[in-house]
Amino acid sequence: MKTTFDTQTIELNPSGENFVAVVDGKTVNVQIARASNGRMDLLVDGQRVTAHVSSDMARRWVTINGRTLMLTKTSGAKQGVRHDHAGGLIAPMPGQIRSVSVSVGDAVKKGQTLLTMEAMKMEIRIQALKDGVVKSVSVAQGQTVEREQILVEVE
Repeated sequence: MKTTFDTQTIELNPSGENFVAVVDGKTVNVQIARASNGRMDLLVDGQRVTAHVSSDMARRWVTINGRTLMLTKTSGAKQGVRHDHAGGLIAPMPGQIRSVSVSVGDAVKKGQTLLTMEAMKMEIRIQALKDGVVKSVSVAQGQTVEREQILVEVE
């Protein structure tokens, strides 16, 4: 997920049960120690940070050390990747990956199921929009994903 922070872009990617953030070329490890009712206790490169978060879906307000910042989520989708719910290559909503049926280099046919995810107690099949070859698989079984996170790229 890419997020705009003032004039900086922060890229936040899952890494096992934690996250890796890249800010101005510097990589930091972020671990969520506890999250409850808009409060998040984080370990950022081992240092404890408390953040208070509120959201209106497109924007998030984060207060850290008495300073409130507005984060605007930018789409993680690359140009040319469709956002269609039925067969899109990005997550249509937050959820969890249940299975991944393809690997990098696999040839796929239009309509072939590439992976399944569970969101809001529904099973969602992400299918190829066209015939092609899998360029990248950005998720693994059991991983939690955000809305518009790139899942699979086919060229």
